Amino acid sequence: MTPTDRTLAYGERMTRALLAVDALYRAESGDGEGLAVLNMDTDGAFSPEPCQTYEDARALLSELKREAVELAEPDRRLYYDQTCYSTLAFIDWRTKGLSFEEQLGGFLHVPVMPATADELDKLRDSMGGLLQQMGYSGDLSAQCEAWEERNRVAPDEVEGVLDELMDQAWDRTEELLFEIPAPRTDGMKVSTVTDVPYNARCDYLSRTVELNVDPVLTRPALKHLTVHEGYPGHYVQFKLRETLWRKGEAPADVLLSVVNTASSSVFEGIADAGMEMVEWLDTDDDRFHALMNRYRAGIGTGAAWRLHAQGWEPHDVEDWLRDASLVGGEGWVRNRMDFISAPSRAVLIWSYWWGERSVLPLWRRIPPERRPALLYHLYSRLHSVTSVGMLRP
Repeated sequence: MTPTDRTLAYGERMTRALLAVDALYRAESGDGEGLAVLNMDTDGAFSPEPCQTYEDARALLSELKREAVELAEPDRRLYYDQTCYSTLAFIDWRTKGLSFEEQLGGFLHVPVMPATADELDKLRDSMGGLLQQMGYSGDLSAQCEAWEERNRVAPDEVEGVLDELMDQAWDRTEELLFEIPAPRTDGMKVSTVTDVPYNARCDYLSRTVELNVDPVLTRPALKHLTVHEGYPGHYVQFKLRETLWRKGEAPADVLLSVVNTASSSVFEGIADAGMEMVEWLDTDDDRFHALMNRYRAGIGTGAAWRLHAQGWEPHDVEDWLRDASLVGGEGWVRNRMDFISAPSRAVLIWSYWWGERSVLPLWRRIPPERRPALLYHLYSRLHSVTSVGMLRP
């Protein structure tokens, strides 16, 4: 359903307010990535509100927060209220300082705790049981080592494998979900990188997936990265946002990708759910990797919590993460440590832990014939973990 005119107008004001905070943050921090890490307003339709200080921005966001309660759509009232809260918390962090726990709760609106030992144990048990069924023997570490060796892709073969998988993922998205509103030539190209604090990144404006080849990579992992960064994940998210905004069917703030905010978890959750959305979990290797991906998100929160909330020394956190990691090698441990060590990104590891679990239960409850419409709805407006929970089959 198209948002009301009032909500569309509110979205324009929110866009300018977020760009104002982004400009202030870039200027005072020197962080070139910024708060708004992507701005698809390449025509310059929206300029930042003229805020000279964070106090100016605080007043603007406080006004927008008061006005959010007057919007017609219940999910928009909730989402925009939480976005204002997130941005005000971000301003507090830059001007007053916030504890790690306050950042986590204030930015992302998720429980202020890492993945529990019980949750991680259940994932390990599930992985071990599946690997045993597949014929792997020994303890879980030995099973995972043998599985990784059997499925690994050499770094010099990665681009070719990913190009092939990208073609397949595009086809599956159009066959099972909807037509992508772009020619295939507009799609993503693959570029391998090293010494970066991420596994892969979708650089939408340059139509490039930057893939880190430092970790050990397997074909099931590359399938997951294909759907996460490409189709029906981030590329399709951005392409539909841009298209729907130009048609007047989405608020202007869909043009921005903002970190440390209410939408962060669902943004990653939609992408992580992509394998199930295009029905590509067709082997036990794929199903094992889906469990491993969830487990890795969990231990990422555990490592960040130990580093920032409990005050462990970095080398002790690295040792804990290495012992827990099971697959990926030193390259994966190093890029996770670099990710969680950056103060401006440390809490974002929780978006991977909470994202998929907020999206997949709803997806599974929806009748298959209604799933494309649900995905369009998820892409046509930004959502938080809580606002997704308001949606009903």
